[in-house]
Amino acid sequence: MPSNVAPAPGTGTSSAAGAEAVVPAEAVTPLIRGIAVLRRLTDADGVSSLSGLERSTGLARSTVDRITATLARRGYVRLDGRDAVLAPRLMELGNAYLAALRLPRLLDAHADALADELDESVSLAVGDQDGIRFIHQATRRRAMSLSFRIGDLLPAERTAPGPLFATEWGDREWARWHERRAADPEDRGFPAVPARSRPIEYGEDDRNDEKDRIGAHRTNRANRTNGKDLTVGKDPTVGKDLTVGKSLAADRPEEEPGAGRSARRLPTLGDGFEQRTAEAREVGWALDDQLIEPGLVALSMPVREAGRIACVVSVVSHTSRHTAADLRDTLLPRLREAVAAMERELREAQHAESATPTPRATAAPSGLAVWTGASKQELGREFIESLARGLTVITAFGEGRAELNLTEVAQATGLARATARRALITLEHLGYVTAHDRVFRLTPRVLGLGFPPLSRTSLAEIAAPHLTELSQRLHDSVSLAVLTGDEIQYTGRVSTSRVMSVHITIGTRLPAYPTALGRVMLADLPEPPLTELLPLTPRTITDPARLKAVLDRVREEGYALVDEELEVGLRSVAVPVRERGGRVVAAVNVAMHSSRRTPEECVAEVLPELRAAVGRIEEDLWVAGRFRRVPRT
Repeated sequence: MPSNVAPAPGTGTSSAAGAEAVVPAEAVTPLIRGIAVLRRLTDADGVSSLSGLERSTGLARSTVDRITATLARRGYVRLDGRDAVLAPRLMELGNAYLAALRLPRLLDAHADALADELDESVSLAVGDQDGIRFIHQATRRRAMSLSFRIGDLLPAERTAPGPLFATEWGDREWARWHERRAADPEDRGFPAVPARSRPIEYGEDDRNDEKDRIGAHRTNRANRTNGKDLTVGKDPTVGKDLTVGKSLAADRPEEEPGAGRSARRLPTLGDGFEQRTAEAREVGWALDDQLIEPGLVALSMPVREAGRIACVVSVVSHTSRHTAADLRDTLLPRLREAVAAMERELREAQHAESATPTPRATAAPSGLAVWTGASKQELGREFIESLARGLTVITAFGEGRAELNLTEVAQATGLARATARRALITLEHLGYVTAHDRVFRLTPRVLGLGFPPLSRTSLAEIAAPHLTELSQRLHDSVSLAVLTGDEIQYTGRVSTSRVMSVHITIGTRLPAYPTALGRVMLADLPEPPLTELLPLTPRTITDPARLKAVLDRVREEGYALVDEELEVGLRSVAVPVRERGGRVVAAVNVAMHSSRRTPEECVAEVLPELRAAVGRIEEDLWVAGRFRRVPRT
């Protein structure tokens, strides 16, 4: 099995090497194509027309249609007219990587606490070849706030974490970085960052210079690693040493085209990366002084486990609040304390795991064979079984299953060993899996499959397609609301086109006690606010003791039905929406005129459909909220 095949192009890193990669003979072509579609949808911020996917992937329209139909059947995309839209369930792929990594479970709370204390954004990132990829974001909500998302990939040289990760690079990693810089001088392969404002203008001699830099790098590595001479090496374009403390950009003035030069090489963002790496090796931290874009500054320190960098924690601010130097002088002591606490957390977790060794966890069989059989029967040739099976292999990994051999992957997915092996070969070729001594691990690149755009999805956005489907099925108005004090606030709404229908706009607030939405949420509180119970209609319950008894019944039955207590003629039934831990975070109702259905018909006909829709919302919410806080609005 090839263990060293470069990833496919278009993934943000190693594009030059990827373009020359040879597809293994046993690779699963439909899986390669399906992942290409998911990448294009991710780059398009989660939505693209089918014709747009045809153009961006170079696949035939019929192939795009079959791939998106299969992904929709899997729940990874939603087909909305002529558009394909990424769906929250796709995040289970990234969740598999994050669970196997362990770091979010152990360190997210530390990062959140640091962000709260400093009132600045804090992020955790891991190295992804010659880039860095975020695994956690604790972002402050301001007019000028950080827009990076979990899963976003950034070029190492334009970040604060990059030089820290590069301190552990070898010749191969530095060569890859030089190759990528030469092939993509404006960082067009990194959609999460702005293109460089000062691009390199390469002539033929400049390209030869870049090749010389790559060839000379092995010699220069000795100078950087012996701990005595901190010279980074000679830059062929200027012919002088670049030492710690000097700006590389300053040492490289603009050059006029001369004899043998077809163009000039302008200084560009990231030119001082090797110098910054040497400095980071000496001081143990790194700064980003507006390398991503003007105004953005960051201070980073590595979090180590067993002597190696496990991740890098960064405090990110804006120049309106801190200069880079001020960020360092003011926050570095506190950041050191946070890193020490994180490293202590990792040591304690490692000690606990080694003190009580347990057999390697194996996922329960996924029922894949039954599901693929039913899907094939329903969709016919539109369903691509090998694509569905290949993506399922990613979900075999998780907490307690960071490393799996072929037999364990086959057992976890229910696939035949030969089928699992071909899927792993394909995923390894694409850079989503690494193999060592017949053991496989997921790579951070898995987060690039839809996680960035989906990681900012709110509960209202998760619920929207399910509300629409429910309204179309019942031909009645459907709403999503959250509890704010003793009021409900509507955050999602789908109305019908009836002459007589319920018309409420998103953002509307109503008292909670006389509404079905409010009662299912009040029933989850240990001490619900039951003051100022005003009679809005002759049927409104205003006695606190009676209302408390009603809430007890709602809690027991799991739904609320309110008949003309908010407004004469209005009848509503509601069900709570619960997060992973079981806490009620919102509610969904179906509202109608009382002439439409009797209360008994609401319970018999509407309630089962409503519960099924809320169940689907909760499934998506639990996937989306496993490693992040899902905004309620």
